Amino acid sequence: MRKLTYLIACSLDGFIGDTAGDASSMVAFVDEEYFGYLKSEYPETMPTHGRRALGFDDLKNQKFDTIIQGRGSYNEAMKEGITSPYAHLREYVASRTLGESPDPHVEIVADDLVAKVRELKAEDGEFGIYLCGGSKLAGELLDEIDELVIKSYPIVLGTGMPMFGSGFAVTEFTLDAVRSFGNGVVVRTYARKR
Repeated sequence: MRKLTYLIACSLDGFIGDTAGDASSMVAFVDEEYFGYLKSEYPETMPTHGRRALGFDDLKNQKFDTIIQGRGSYNEAMKEGITSPYAHLREYVASRTLGESPDPHVEIVADDLVAKVRELKAEDGEFGIYLCGGSKLAGELLDEIDELVIKSYPIVLGTGMPMFGSGFAVTEFTLDAVRSFGNGVVVRTYARKR
């Protein structure tokens, strides 16, 4: 069975951005060492247009072949006129309001997102599924998340968009790996305790 991995950047106090979801305060921490790590370990998590601009569009996927993102994340690309931000992956956008997909490569999932995720997880394949923001989507899929990769940045926001926009539910994970960087970023990987 394939894994659903929620790979997310957050502040030390667990926010993935300000109250509107803006995470630009974290960009300053993407230095050479940390970027090299992201490029070698998770190149497929960078949008296709960014990979092209930075000259590594030819890198093979390391962990994922499919992405599920929320409407808010997808809208960020749409604002730039990009209708298939992760063209190197199979793309799904969870939205009850978007209607028809603006791109033939992007499938809109309007109903029963959990069933769609279970269907994708049941497929055969060596690669997993990348859950790309946001808070509400992660909360809706909490029971389906098999792995967390939390990129913690050395800042405190005080308030903002939480990692999981859901009601109270104690959900246990076990720590698999920790990687720290000279800029203060720490990447922690957790497996779902089942």
